[in-house]
Amino acid sequence: MHRICCILSFLALHALLIPDAGAQSYYAGKQLTVLVNYDAGGPTDIEARVFARYIGRHIPGAPNIIVQNMVGAAGLIGTKYLGEVAPKDGTILGYFTAASQRYVTNPERFTVDFRTYEFIAVIPSGRIHFMRADVRPGMKTPADLVKAENLVVGGLGRDAPKDMAMRLTLDMLGVPYRYVTGYNSSAQAMLAMQRNEISYHAESPPIYTSKVEPMVKSGDLVTTYYDPGYNGTEFSVPKQMKGLPILPFHELYKLVKGGLPTGPLWDAYLSLLAVNGTMYRLIAMPPGAPQTAVAQLRQAVLGLNEDKAYIEEAQKTMGEAPEYISNANLNAEVRNGLSIKPETKSFMQDYVKRGDNR
Repeated sequence: MHRICCILSFLALHALLIPDAGAQSYYAGKQLTVLVNYDAGGPTDIEARVFARYIGRHIPGAPNIIVQNMVGAAGLIGTKYLGEVAPKDGTILGYFTAASQRYVTNPERFTVDFRTYEFIAVIPSGRIHFMRADVRPGMKTPADLVKAENLVVGGLGRDAPKDMAMRLTLDMLGVPYRYVTGYNSSAQAMLAMQRNEISYHAESPPIYTSKVEPMVKSGDLVTTYYDPGYNGTEFSVPKQMKGLPILPFHELYKLVKGGLPTGPLWDAYLSLLAVNGTMYRLIAMPPGAPQTAVAQLRQAVLGLNEDKAYIEEAQKTMGEAPEYISNANLNAEVRNGLSIKPETKSFMQDYVKRGDNR
């Protein structure tokens, strides 16, 4: 009896250590497309391409990985394509920015409910806001923003989280501005900034440290604040912001106004932080994707968090390595996070429409 128990224990351990043949062969000989919903050369694209170079080594079967850009409507076209048109056989996944906030703000624009997608991972992050130093009467410190004249805000789309964060914070501060939107990528917006077509913008931490910070040090730009993390009850410092000498928005607001803001603008901003800060970038597959593929890709992205070669290249290319968060309950967690108060949603939808009138 003891011998039989030992044999059974050995077989059970052996089964745990040797991957299932079906799981190993699922991606063997296949090609996996990483769909990016923003233009080539932008922060989402750069991050996705480093991701694509390393994710294959963590997927059983080691599929060939390619990157495809599908731009337009501030990321909405690529996001909708994944749910409406893309094959549901596990051969495509989206590497998206702003998709979660686009759904919260305008769910009616999604023919296929975004909440039915299969979510692989979320990447928390934030934005750093900045302005040209030559904005009248002359900008030297973040607090000078409240004195700005003829400020021109440049964005990607009316309901893009970046645009909403810039508008909401400036409106709370009472800063007058003109709003120009429709740039297809952050790279185009930064060119407009350098040409003095716009004078205020916001960027992700990797783009800030690589492209914006040198212009801050040269005196051409002035950093104003960053969007903090927010879990519904308290603020936090995103991983990418730690060590940067920049105040979060609410701290700058207290500095110039003497206390925290209140009202619908503030409620909308907090909702934006909770949804878009936690799910700033999001990796997803089409609704109905095979669960074997979903499980393997969730495990694969977690492998990147420990992949020294990937981390080294990410830090060299982008200034930091993204933190991929995933687990077996991610679908439920994301879907719950996409739910906000009806009154806040109504305010945000109206606020987006009012952007046309600025």
